[in-house]
Amino acid sequence: MAVPVQYWSPVLIMKKLLPILILPVAFAFFAVPSATAQQKIGYIDSDVIMREIPEYTGIRQRLETIAQNWKQEIDEMQVEIERLQQDFEAREILFTPDIRRQRQQEIDQKIREREQYINRRFGPDGDYFRQQEELLEPLQQRILEAVIKVAQREGFDHVFDRAGDYLFLYSRRRWDISRDVLQEMGIFLDDDSL
Repeated sequence: MAVPVQYWSPVLIMKKLLPILILPVAFAFFAVPSATAQQKIGYIDSDVIMREIPEYTGIRQRLETIAQNWKQEIDEMQVEIERLQQDFEAREILFTPDIRRQRQQEIDQKIREREQYINRRFGPDGDYFRQQEELLEPLQQRILEAVIKVAQREGFDHVFDRAGDYLFLYSRRRWDISRDVLQEMGIFLDDDSL
């Protein structure tokens, strides 16, 4: 005898709906691993590869020489600042308030100049990192080209660098769902720009 709908309890509803809900979940659970199991993933360690490239040693030495020269200039600036501070502290009681203020401003100016120099040479957009990028970019490009060739020849779907800033260096286009994500967001592309 069937129970009228208005008297169904949550337990009875769950008993009726459970098989319907479990079927899609089970299908997804068993279907997805078989699709992902077919993907071939590889990785490289670009630090190891870079160290093995003969030109890298010369580039690294050149960068170290440049950095040492700049560090020496920074050290000389620091020595000058310390000399000015010691001189100021030794004679401070002899200075008038105006001279005291002037000397302190000179010291502060030297400190600012040193900090600006450090930032200009070693800051995020500094000369060192620009020089490093300029010198290493051809080697990084050679590595990337080799990765793509090996990945395509060996049938890898994804290759990532475990030592670098980039997660994936190569990925087959068939795994790119960017267009689907854009469409889900209501953005439709006419051309094949992705």
